[in-house]
Amino acid sequence: MKITRLLQLWFVLCLLGCTGTPAVPTSAPTTGTEAALTPAPTDFSDAESVGRAFLDAWGNGDTARMYELLAPSLRAGLAAEDFSQAYRSAQSTATALRVRTEPHQLGLENTTAWIDFTAVWETALFGELRAENRLNLIKESDAWWVDWRREAIWPDLAGGYKFAVEYQVPPRANIYGRDQAALAALSTIVTVGVVPERIENEATLLANLSIALAMPQERIQAKYAGQPGNWYIAIADITSEQSLAYDGLLNTPGVERRERAGRFYPENGAGAHAVGWVSAIPLEQLEAYRQQGYRDDALVGISGLEAYAETVLAGKNGGRLYLVDAEGAYARGLVERRPERGRAVTATLDRALQVQAEKILAEHSGAIVALDVNTGALRVLASAPTFDNNIFVRPTETIQRQALLNDNRRPLLNRATQGTYPSASVFKIVTLSAALETGLFNTGSAFNCLGYWDGLGVANRKACWLATGHEDISLLDGLVESCDVVFYEVGVALDSKDPTLLPSYGAAFGLGQRTGLVEIPEVAGLMPTPQWKFDTYLESWTVGDTVNLSIGQGFLLVTPLQIAEMLAAVANGGTLYQPYLIERVEAGGSQPEQVTQPLVHGRLPISDATLATLQQGLLAVTTQSNGTASHRFAGLSISVAGKTGTAEAPGPTGKPHSWFAGYFPADKPEVAMVVLVENIGEGSSYAAPMFRQMVEAFYGLPLTPLPEIIEVTGD
Repeated sequence: MKITRLLQLWFVLCLLGCTGTPAVPTSAPTTGTEAALTPAPTDFSDAESVGRAFLDAWGNGDTARMYELLAPSLRAGLAAEDFSQAYRSAQSTATALRVRTEPHQLGLENTTAWIDFTAVWETALFGELRAENRLNLIKESDAWWVDWRREAIWPDLAGGYKFAVEYQVPPRANIYGRDQAALAALSTIVTVGVVPERIENEATLLANLSIALAMPQERIQAKYAGQPGNWYIAIADITSEQSLAYDGLLNTPGVERRERAGRFYPENGAGAHAVGWVSAIPLEQLEAYRQQGYRDDALVGISGLEAYAETVLAGKNGGRLYLVDAEGAYARGLVERRPERGRAVTATLDRALQVQAEKILAEHSGAIVALDVNTGALRVLASAPTFDNNIFVRPTETIQRQALLNDNRRPLLNRATQGTYPSASVFKIVTLSAALETGLFNTGSAFNCLGYWDGLGVANRKACWLATGHEDISLLDGLVESCDVVFYEVGVALDSKDPTLLPSYGAAFGLGQRTGLVEIPEVAGLMPTPQWKFDTYLESWTVGDTVNLSIGQGFLLVTPLQIAEMLAAVANGGTLYQPYLIERVEAGGSQPEQVTQPLVHGRLPISDATLATLQQGLLAVTTQSNGTASHRFAGLSISVAGKTGTAEAPGPTGKPHSWFAGYFPADKPEVAMVVLVENIGEGSSYAAPMFRQMVEAFYGLPLTPLPEIIEVTGD
């Protein structure tokens, strides 16, 4: 006994004065009973070394190393995978993200030892959990090993107890439009199904379900035909409101309804590209969501505002961590955390206007974008063809989802922010600005248009959209009448001064680059430059490239959102505001209300005089008899300034893209808007009439019918 006490005293002195790192068994067997033990010194410092190595490995998530340090007699009856699973299961159930251990002191007694330590678990659901614990050690064959018990994971797990967790999931908050109409709302989804053996009259059942579910009888029957009679076969999902409306029909023998909390997108998914949708957690993201305290079966935002504002809308799960015995019976509670409700998001979109824009685009492919000229708030962000985002939250609509994914019209593509197109004559706004700012031209500079242009040689003759020509015409009227010949000449002059000059103006107007919209994806497009062409094609820039760019053709690619931002800046006096989709997030818990403030990210590189000239010319486009769109806006009580565009574009129809970009009211601008319709025809014939309808919708005016017979009337 005296010798034992002297050894303990010596060990304590060594801990206080020694700075070296004790040796650790490095080649301990990992499985079975046949592996040889690693010889080790017999002093007691080895016990602490082994214990600390085990705890360090735990903090690093290295269960393989931990297993190596177990006593051989333990490893003989405990598989490495079972050992690792014991730690994974406990930590996963408790939603532990990280484990940290704080060793205290070593206790010694003959061939046994122990390290007292504090276990600190950082969990996603319960915050920081702490427990005082003990790691036992044993000496076998002159070496120290871990004498492991399950309670080494957590002291409450002694005696076969296990962790269990009960999640408390708050309801997902709504997304509203600026008009307070819901864009995404909490709802009850009712799955209507059939139990075949309960059917009394199949003809009646099929007739009733066909009405209630708006499905053909044969399709309903095919879903349960050949299935076991006592099975519940899901047929379709409907809303709780629809379930109540068809209550009588759905009470037919053989029909069974099952309810669950879900998400509902009104108006068949108004603004689907911007709002997005929720769905089951993608498998590759499951672990990341677990670490945020989500259940494996949670619905999460997959795209749009639903994804961007996920943490705001979902709130934070609460839960109760408790112990169950070996039979799974409740033993006692350990910790509980209350959930935090999600906070509602108000989008900048106006739902009624969004619905109207989608109706106007109808079956066409294209986009309508409307911006508040003084803030950058998006009032409308419509892309067509669109889709009903409800199909992503209704489990029974697998056929519709697959059809959507396989649709060659690419309805999931947000053409407003991800579609790229030549801007055509809308770019003449930039070209005119460069012409005036460089001093090479003034508004009265004279040109002559014969309907064609041979400035690059007869072999490279270029046509004006007006085959008969505009004859004598000024620079400003060139914008009003969209005369291509005027801008070909301007392009040559700008190129002679500096080939990079026109591309630099285009970039300064915000084209060929992202606008900074953060809530949903957008692409940059392309503002071609001499350096870009050389890097891409190993070819030099030519005057022809500048000439093409001067009328918005060639390599140029822009998004409708970029054009809308540019027109907003022309309307408001030259300020480029960063577009945004979230107007505010409501207060909740300890969080105050968040209101988005306008963010300036640039200014147009033009003088007030040039800006005034642009505004004058764009107003004349819709009001003067020689304006390319004046006939489309005749009689409209709201003044509009804007520019037509007809972009040459590849496609099966061979028809150009139709543009109209402008702002209104012209005398005191509030909204900048762009209408783009793919592969359809001239800007004045298609996009401009749609633009007029949208202006009328903004002010609650009767909509002017779209022209039935489309004629070539302007660029």
